[in-house]
Amino acid sequence: MKMDELIAGFSEQLREALQIGSAASLRSPDREIRNIVVTGLGGSGIGGNLASEFLADELKIPMEVNKGYFIPSYVDAHTLLIVSSYSGNTEETLNALALAEKAGAWILCVSSNGKVLERAREMNYDFIQVPGGLPPRACLGYSLVQQLYILHRLGFSSDRAIRDIALAADQLDRLENEIRTDARELADFFHGRMPVLYVCDQMASVAVRVRQQINENAKMLCWHHVIPEMNHNELVGWRDENENLAVLFLRNDDDYERNRQRIELNKEIVGRYTPHVRELWSKGERLVQRALYLIHLTDWMSFYLAGLHGVDPVEVRVIDFLKGELGKKQ
Repeated sequence: MKMDELIAGFSEQLREALQIGSAASLRSPDREIRNIVVTGLGGSGIGGNLASEFLADELKIPMEVNKGYFIPSYVDAHTLLIVSSYSGNTEETLNALALAEKAGAWILCVSSNGKVLERAREMNYDFIQVPGGLPPRACLGYSLVQQLYILHRLGFSSDRAIRDIALAADQLDRLENEIRTDARELADFFHGRMPVLYVCDQMASVAVRVRQQINENAKMLCWHHVIPEMNHNELVGWRDENENLAVLFLRNDDDYERNRQRIELNKEIVGRYTPHVRELWSKGERLVQRALYLIHLTDWMSFYLAGLHGVDPVEVRVIDFLKGELGKKQ
């Protein structure tokens, strides 16, 4: 399937993911859960980041997203460990899974197939299987929604975020033509320049997702930072004029007032060093709707940017090469 078809199908993927999650059979843990860890990388890991932000005002225990071979030392029998690997064969995630087993964590898996589901069946772990055969970055809806369902069904959150997913899908359908038009304009803004993304901390994961999509779809470098943290370090780095930099502030109507003031000052400061500064405002009544609006629009932007850049948005040959070379060294 082509990348534009995958992006166009995002709202339907969200609805399909809701159906998959509602039909999943999940057992309650047989012990007290004191912390939650999601282990997953790339397109499989970003769903955990978004879930933790969407539920930040509900979760009463810590939730961390792990993106490497190892797991935090606190993982033990009182940890809910969610394994998120779209392919089911992610090397780092499989290593983290093995360590979580040794630590005695309560394990749940989200995957399309591969060694993750083989292990889940072998060890009688609960799992949610999602449709396979697609680029992981095009399957955010599957990963995100299943993690929201897991946390709700196990009693750690309400169903508010799940209901908001359905509202977000409807909003994307209503605004689809407008979204694509704005995405084309944003691709023109970034074309031939280095993208720089800034966002307030409540949506840090959205900026991560946008950077990842620019990297993988448009085959471009990009950097991002979070407000207010960047005001304590990166802002000092703006000292030299550079018209090759294009700065995008991701904005929300409900950003904290002091952060809104910071953004206005930041725009003034960075505008002294590059003329290419603009804003992208989210739409929607709640965090989930606003975040998915920005994600869908910038997914389209990364696709159009790939076209301007003259590259195939689907291929990731350098990642395939890396995995192949690592496989030779096992």
